[in-house]
Amino acid sequence: MSLRQMEYFLTVVEEASFTRAAELLHVSQPALSHQIKALERSVGGALLERMPRGVRLTPMGRAFRPHAELAVRSAAQARRAARAAAGAEGGELHIAAVHSVAVGVLPDVFARWHAAHPRVLLHLHEYASSQALEEQVERGAADLAVGPAPADWPGTVVPVGEEGIVLVVPFDDRFAGRTTVTLSELADRPWVRCAMEPVVQGERFLDWAGGRAGFTPRTAVFTEHSSTAVRMAAAGVGVCAVPSHLVRDAVGDGCVVLTPDPPWKRTLTVFSRLPPTGAAEAFVNLLRSVWPHARAAPASPLRAYQDCPEDGSAVA
Repeated sequence: MSLRQMEYFLTVVEEASFTRAAELLHVSQPALSHQIKALERSVGGALLERMPRGVRLTPMGRAFRPHAELAVRSAAQARRAARAAAGAEGGELHIAAVHSVAVGVLPDVFARWHAAHPRVLLHLHEYASSQALEEQVERGAADLAVGPAPADWPGTVVPVGEEGIVLVVPFDDRFAGRTTVTLSELADRPWVRCAMEPVVQGERFLDWAGGRAGFTPRTAVFTEHSSTAVRMAAAGVGVCAVPSHLVRDAVGDGCVVLTPDPPWKRTLTVFSRLPPTGAAEAFVNLLRSVWPHARAAPASPLRAYQDCPEDGSAVA
């Protein structure tokens, strides 16, 4: 079994065709078929079922695929790490992030990175949830991930800052003249919810927080992206709760930002399968220096958010 055979296998799976895969790989179709058969002999069974039109994975192929993906991606990461070991002056970095961080934080960070390291190409992979982010990074989809601190992560985790959650309301809202609001004061309001809303103790965050405040949030609309939820809230559809860095520099006459009382916060991290070196380490240092809310760990416990248990104590 060779890395090249696994690359060939994955290309056939992605294209669902030996013909198209051979064209992409710049090999003849008989040579590609020979390599796939050799791979199947080495694993002891058929990985692909040849159909009249295309191919599909066998049960053995479905079990083999994620391991092949990890091996191929790990090899690519190994090549990048070797090049990065000499410094952050060439090569590329694959960065994965949850959508809100990708929209609200990384544009400024990427701009600073490009100015300092113009020869290092950045690839951004965005994910809708922390769970998807962790799963893909564990499978080798990126060199570094930026998001909430993962639980029981086997690799490296570096805290880079703190994420605060704010509430967005229209400029003519009855609370628009204030800076803070308690959740119970919003018990009668409709909410704009987002598919990216984190889960706390098995419940969506607002359902969990509303239940603790004595009410069940009334949902007006569900959106796919948090940036859409902000626009809906500004238009008066309902209140939305989003990371503060998503709405900084984007709030004008159209809407007002309120801070929940008590505040909702969580720690944001960079995590990776292997300790960052070279270009990856330089990126982590840059992110820590420019994070919009970077500061020392708070003296008081973090409250009511994903990395906080029900008693309000912070998780290390």
